[in-house]
Amino acid sequence: MTRTSKTILFFGTEDFSATTLEELIRQDYSIGAIITKPDARRGRSKELVAPQVKRIGELHGIPVWQPKKLSDIAGDIAAFDNPVGVLVSYGKIIPQSIIDLFAPGIINLHPSLLPKYRGPSPIETAVLNGDGETGISIMQLSAAMDAGPLYLRENIPLRGDETAPELYDSLGARGAELLASCLPQILDGTLPAVPQDKDGASYCALITKEDGQINWQQQTAEQIERKVRAYSDWPQCRAVINGIEVIITTAHIVASESGTPGTFSVLRNDDTLSLVVTTQEASLCIDRLKPIGKKEMPIGAFLAGYSNKLGL
Repeated sequence: MTRTSKTILFFGTEDFSATTLEELIRQDYSIGAIITKPDARRGRSKELVAPQVKRIGELHGIPVWQPKKLSDIAGDIAAFDNPVGVLVSYGKIIPQSIIDLFAPGIINLHPSLLPKYRGPSPIETAVLNGDGETGISIMQLSAAMDAGPLYLRENIPLRGDETAPELYDSLGARGAELLASCLPQILDGTLPAVPQDKDGASYCALITKEDGQINWQQQTAEQIERKVRAYSDWPQCRAVINGIEVIITTAHIVASESGTPGTFSVLRNDDTLSLVVTTQEASLCIDRLKPIGKKEMPIGAFLAGYSNKLGL
């Protein structure tokens, strides 16, 4: 049974948004069109890749719009009779002129406890900062970044060992459930939006490739371990070990005596070898890594294959 008679226009581009779109379709909401960014060239081959929401739309026979400028589709939006706007990880700022085409505006899902971590990287920032909890916020979109009034928030505890991709999956699934369940109450006015606390607002930045660079001399083992988990998908954490450039994919902190940051040692425990690198505070034990241009490997395989360069 359809949860509302109104037609939804869905804004989304990133994989995170696809989970909500699939949940709305599963729950028999009427999706009039999917609005997403144009196909983009990715990878070394620069192959043109379509957003996942586009592929979902084509599978279900839903029109997909990929405007370079949202003003280009203002007339198409206005042609719908009182449509509902739902936005999840679209990737562009929505101008007020587009928001005004919807009532009650555009409904947005954001993976943080707003007003904390407004901006484009709330999941990675929660991992980087070692937060004990994160959450889901459902809000009314405003022209200012993530500053609109809140319909609801749900706190989600963190164990402290999550990777960003794991959190994208779990928060995406829970956020999709929450939005789909509360949408009828938002639309009939029984779930009002409450203004955010401006004094508690904080912001997170757009992640760059340079953010993944590890500096053994300036960062602690705890900071590096969090970076490895936060950036495990992109931009990944690059480091240099005795002149060998690698991407560290998994690691854990170990206690160690003080030493020069960046100094590595190989430890043997029965038949298991470990690679430990000294940092400003404690040491990092690298479990798996990927030499640049090679496949990911356990540390034992790396030590065996690069023993000459490591001076072992």
